[in-house]
Amino acid sequence: FTVLVRENVGERGLKEAVDIFSKHLKKGGIGLFFFAGHGIQLKDQNFLLPVDVGFDNETDIAFKSISAEYVLSRMAEAGNRINVVILDACRNNPFEGRFRNARGSGLAQVDAPKGTLLAYATAPGKVASDGDGANGLYTAELLKAMEIPGAKVEEVFKAVRVNVIKATAGEQIP
Repeated sequence: FTVLVRENVGERGLKEAVDIFSKHLKKGGIGLFFFAGHGIQLKDQNFLLPVDVGFDNETDIAFKSISAEYVLSRMAEAGNRINVVILDACRNNPFEGRFRNARGSGLAQVDAPKGTLLAYATAPGKVASDGDGANGLYTAELLKAMEIPGAKVEEVFKAVRVNVIKATAGEQIP
């Protein structure tokens, strides 16, 4: 695997990271995209926000961030046999009430392309817990589940789901 890591990136860094990532995808391979940060929905699209988020108007959101749908389409273009997209980005919408179409919390539901596993930190339209440590609750549970030797991807995500539901008394359902 080629691993590309970017932490705490601004607008330019986020866009460059997705561009570089998409160029590394190879037909017939496996692609995995993980994003932990702030994400919102606008007009039924999901946007992953850079750390230097600053928007003067609603149109800026689409221009200055990356849509999750764009990431999914770049991965689909690669023709990989498997793509995995993990989004720990379901947060309160800081623009709700400020912009006409910035309504609701969490991310919108998306139909993943064939061969793609799309994992959300919580159900569409819901808010995910930030957790108590360096990572959100979902990411913390994902890291624990990935440590289980020989676990299949389905088993990892099932364990994460069970543990997050348990930790939040059913308030957060991945």
